[in-house]
Amino acid sequence: MAAVAFVGLLGFGLIAKGGTELAIGEPAPDAPVERLDGDGQGSLADYRGKWLLVNFWASWCRPCEEESPTIQRYADEHRDDLVVIGINSEDNTEDATGFIEENGLSWEFFKDTNDDRAEDYGVLGLPESFVVDPDGNLALLFRGPIDRDYLDEYVTPLITAAEAPA
Repeated sequence: MAAVAFVGLLGFGLIAKGGTELAIGEPAPDAPVERLDGDGQGSLADYRGKWLLVNFWASWCRPCEEESPTIQRYADEHRDDLVVIGINSEDNTEDATGFIEENGLSWEFFKDTNDDRAEDYGVLGLPESFVVDPDGNLALLFRGPIDRDYLDEYVTPLITAAEAPA
């Protein structure tokens, strides 16, 4: 009975969010979004030619806090292969900035003021991560807190295979 209720709530959530469903291989949404520091806007198109890890998060999200050191270490180790973009959702700028400083995060940060980007990506909860290939297409998606095993097993082979000689 609990499983039926869960599936019903999940279905309702999808309908309430407009049912957006982004599939692997499709172009990733890249409409402009405001930079968290207030210094203009940016979009995924600004990073064309690079692998991207797009992470939706919030300062009040405990799993987001738990995954942030893993993402930071991975970003540091793969600085030449990957750009990490954090899209802050359902949050205020002051709390988000405090979270970034407290956790020593140094990747690119944007804020999804009206949750438009989260809706475009079909985000169901926080955190969620999306890997976008250099052509701007969705390569992977992961719902929930990302861990090192996932990054090593699924993301690293993608971003390093592109560098291997043919």
